[in-house]
Amino acid sequence: MSAALVTAAEELREKLRPLRFAAPVEFVYQPLDYAWRPHEAYLRRFGGGKKRVVFVGMNPGPFGMTQTGVPFGEIAAVRDWMGIREPVGKPEREHPKRPVLGFDCPQSEVSGRRLWGHFAQRFGKAEAFFKEHFVANYCPLVFIEESGRNFTPDKLPAAEAAALNKHCDDHLCAVITALQPEWVIGVGAYAEECANRAKELLGDHFKVGRVLHPSPASPAANRDWAGAATKQLVKLGVWE
Repeated sequence: MSAALVTAAEELREKLRPLRFAAPVEFVYQPLDYAWRPHEAYLRRFGGGKKRVVFVGMNPGPFGMTQTGVPFGEIAAVRDWMGIREPVGKPEREHPKRPVLGFDCPQSEVSGRRLWGHFAQRFGKAEAFFKEHFVANYCPLVFIEESGRNFTPDKLPAAEAAALNKHCDDHLCAVITALQPEWVIGVGAYAEECANRAKELLGDHFKVGRVLHPSPASPAANRDWAGAATKQLVKLGVWE
């Protein structure tokens, strides 16, 4: 199974390579290039066997997957909880305000800290979580405006979004086909839409749900994200 995920990620990386994006996007980082080694380690270590639940995020955060190559990849969670610390290179063009420092990045990805911190608290060891669960990102690209501000793929113009989504939809379908989950859970509304598109493409053999995104931009997530997400998953019947 993990070999299928590695192949799917390599194919996605190559299909996205020719895509170009207009202003306000000025820089595009591809962690599947410069942070391939930790990404591949994540897939091989934790992507084996069928999973009951696959969580799907939108795209890399500036201090998470952008730095570590792992979805929601807050550095301490990847290094200390998952036990992954592989060399990370540099994007072809780097914004001076958004350097890639890999595991030496001093900032913490709040969304990743909340997500992985909650899973660590509930399941203990990483292996216990990944026995039935997996976390993937829909789009692996990082979009940065001239100011250094993050630009999310839900804001792309229709033509650019269509070109991107075609390849990302195919990749998500490949991940689901490899892992055969009972549930695909979108982390946030955008990712839920992506999961529903995959369901249309693949047929009805899995259920789709959603949890609140753990972003600090969300007032609800700042109150008690772990509690809110747990309630949502229990209500859906994903967790007991």
